[in-house]
Formats: sequence, C-alpha cells, structure tokens
Amino acid sequence: MAGLAKGVASFAAGMALVMGVLAATTLSAIADTATLVTATGSHPIAVEIADTPSAREIGLMNREKLDKGTGMLFDFKQSRPVSMWMKNTLIPLDMLFVASDGEVVRIARNAKPMSLDVIPSGKPVRYVLEINGGEAASYSVKAGDHLEHALIKR
Repeated sequence: MAGLAKGVASFAAGMALVMGVLAATTLSAIADTATLVTATGSHPIAVEIADTPSAREIGLMNREKLDKGTGMLFDFKQSRPVSMWMKNTLIPLDMLFVASDGEVVRIARNAKPMSLDVIPSGKPVRYVLEINGGEAASYSVKAGDHLEHALIKR
C-alpha cells in the first residue's frame, strides 16, 4: 500500500508541475505597462496580457499572490458584454471593465476568492484589468477614468 500512496503522490506532484508550466506558457510575460489615469494621477501597472481563449480561461487562477502594481489585462478582441468569475482564484481581485477606447465603465471590487458567482460587465467592453483587491480604491478609480495601453486605441 505504501508503494501505491507514493505513486499517487508522485503523479499528483507531476501533474501540478505540468499545470504550472501550461499556465505559464499560455500567458504573456509581464513586459507591458498599462497606465490607469484617475483624479489622483497616472498609475503605471505592469501587466500580463491574456488575449487568447486559453489565457483568458486561466487568468490569475492558482496564484497565491499578485505583486502590488501588477495585474492582468484581458483583451476580448471586440466589444461585447463579458462575465468573469473567481473559480480557482486564490486572492481577492478588483476587476476594471474597460471599453474599447479605454474608459473604465464598471469596477467590481474585492471579488471573493474561489467564488463561482458571475461578475458581469454590465455594458459591452473589450478589456478587463484585474488587480489586487483594494488597489482600485488606492488609485481612486471610478467609472469614467481611463486605462492607457498599446492595445487600446483612443
């Protein structure tokens, strides 16, 4: 029985490694900077880009932390109503729903980790910026503010 338990543990560890490698290879590295422009100024945010179906599906799942001033920018390639959720997401997030011209149209604050609740955009959007829960408040983000990034054409 000990051999079986050891084999199962080894298999589980191997699968965790494979899943981590897959998650890392489906997302762009943090190499881009987006700038959130609010009443309190311009706030640079280092972003990973999730612009493929698989990258958008994985998002920030299974991460134990997200450094301050970093996030993930989801590009849906066209404006449409979108919905997000927190399945397998271990940290609270703020979600900024952003129109194709960069205008922030809705903010979902402190989305609950591991929740299956659907978080709708409320309006058609092209982008969603996910940052640490509470960071939107620290930047004083409100609807009508703007996100600047090379993907966003104003």
